[in-house]
Amino acid sequence: MKTQRLAIALTVLNLVLLLFVTARTTSTAAETSTPIVRTRALELVDNRGQVRAQLNVESDGEVVFRLRDARGAIRVKLGADADGSGLLLADETTEPAVHIIARRTATSWKQTTTSITLSGADRQKRVLKPDQP
Repeated sequence: MKTQRLAIALTVLNLVLLLFVTARTTSTAAETSTPIVRTRALELVDNRGQVRAQLNVESDGEVVFRLRDARGAIRVKLGADADGSGLLLADETTEPAVHIIARRTATSWKQTTTSITLSGADRQKRVLKPDQP
């Protein structure tokens, strides 16, 4: 009977110690992680060191996200600033194939308002605007 009580007591003690160690490890891991990363630019590179993606704040305050192909050509560009936002998707010739702009009013240096521009293989452009049918 004493042996059985001792085994139960040791089992309970081991369980309490296991819970304590597990809780302490989880708490330590949470303390060492940084909740926020602050930087002006972020670059992703491939295994050759070639920049494949960039996220940065331009000198004029615009935030820009660029995705590049294996040769370094920009294929996707997403930008946002106080005047609106835009998305550009380039085709295999690196020419804009889809260009989406979201802006209510034109400015002196950004004439285009909200529109979607589609460019075909023949370089013909089709522009869709909210005020068009």
